[in-house]
Amino acid sequence: MVSPLLEATIDTTARPAKVWSIVSDLPRMNQWSPQTRKTFVLGGEIREGSLAFNINQRGIMMWPTRAKVVEFEPNKKIAFRILDNNAVWSYTLEPQGDGTRIIERREAPRGTYKISQFFVKAFLGGNDTFEQELVDGMHQTLERIKSEAEQ
Repeated sequence: MVSPLLEATIDTTARPAKVWSIVSDLPRMNQWSPQTRKTFVLGGEIREGSLAFNINQRGIMMWPTRAKVVEFEPNKKIAFRILDNNAVWSYTLEPQGDGTRIIERREAPRGTYKISQFFVKAFLGGNDTFEQELVDGMHQTLERIKSEAEQ
């Protein structure tokens, strides 16, 4: 099953370098994402090829995921593939005058793995419900990133 592109955007008065320091700090993602509880980056420094282990939560349901950084362009873009479901999450930064437009995306152009589809259907209310929650979560995440960046 092909999954649609999920996307949220926000503008901030913070410069790209400030926003980059936040979105590229994957171990702190739990401070912004309503679904992420903990992220461990293996091997220290985050760069293309880095591996991470995440613990996610929705209500009382918790599950692990593994991620690999697949794009890393300082002050521009970070993207990571979730190895357990084939989705790619990214943050793209676009200069806007003195500020930055932040674009968060979840892409799965080849669809997600069957086991992930089963998990979403059986435990997370089905694909449509879960994808709407993801978009709502993206908006919350971006609001929190904006607030942190503008401090």
